[in-house]
Amino acid sequence: MTLNLAAMNRHNNPQKGNGPLKVLVTGAGGFLGSEIATQLLHQDHTVIGFSRGSYPALEQQGVQWIHGDIRDASAVNDACRNVDTIIHTAALPGVWGSWNAYYQVNTVGTEHVIAAARAQAVKHLVYTSSPSVTFNGTDQVNIPEDVPYPKSWLCHYPHSKAIAEQAVLAASGQDNLVTCALRPHLIWGANDPHLIPRLIKRGKAGKLRIVGDGTNLIDMVHVTNAAHAHLCAIAALSNDPASHGKAYWVSQQEPVNCWDWLNELLQAAGVPPIKKSISRRTAYAAGAVLEAVYTALRIRSEPRMTRFLAKQLSADHYFDNRRAQKLLGYTPVLSTSQAMDQFKQAIRSKDWNLRKR
Repeated sequence: MTLNLAAMNRHNNPQKGNGPLKVLVTGAGGFLGSEIATQLLHQDHTVIGFSRGSYPALEQQGVQWIHGDIRDASAVNDACRNVDTIIHTAALPGVWGSWNAYYQVNTVGTEHVIAAARAQAVKHLVYTSSPSVTFNGTDQVNIPEDVPYPKSWLCHYPHSKAIAEQAVLAASGQDNLVTCALRPHLIWGANDPHLIPRLIKRGKAGKLRIVGDGTNLIDMVHVTNAAHAHLCAIAALSNDPASHGKAYWVSQQEPVNCWDWLNELLQAAGVPPIKKSISRRTAYAAGAVLEAVYTALRIRSEPRMTRFLAKQLSADHYFDNRRAQKLLGYTPVLSTSQAMDQFKQAIRSKDWNLRKR
């Protein structure tokens, strides 16, 4: 299955008559950031990438580049000069590491972006948040965006992102800046450098287990749709004051059984399905032990199981998507079946790098 992204974007253009913008994308070299940059270019926006690394393929497409660290307030301020819009995707992901590392990148880095946006008279700020900012360890069934933030946290990533999200939303309306936060859940796609390679590597090694009873439903989102939602958000911030200062779920808008979906991905890659299981309670206990051991021994690599993962992998978490549909005008441009067909076609191709992992 071949998709013409440029034609798709023209057909589903959320720009609503606004002229081309100058858009700064932090973390533009990442999986989501690079897709956002590409879609922006297809809509004739000027795109400036901000990151520490270099990405020649994106530069060849037309992305201009500013090198810098999100933790450097001066560098962020300079990058925000003369831009209309900021899409802030840069973040430290994962479920293991020190609080200071997550706080400096995800929280302080976002504070730098907000301060620079206000100082440089930027009009719009779209922040890439995470549904994990609301996850309290229990099932989340068709929940709205305005559920409370947890009072305690099982890992530093969602905590640092939650503080940052609140700062972004509170900044809306200050110094003529308007903001929103998007919460894409389980971003995946054929070029995914994170979830799918890890899934396949562990699957080949026989290290995957169903956590819980295997019936939990989850929302997820293909990277094409996650990026498209960010473009919808820019248009909404420009045209509809009701969209300002709010958080939005971003998903395929149709939950799937977590383990059936993961097994379909594995099957496409020629990897045996996950059949063995572990109870949620046992996984949580194992995660607690591993966290204690890794902390005591100062092991930097991520444990195979943590308390957060045990609860995430065994819980229902899918969302009420009506706000994104109504205020952002976001609906997926790539259905789940189309996305899976695209993935299967890619993994059969000779240049698919996951077969070599």
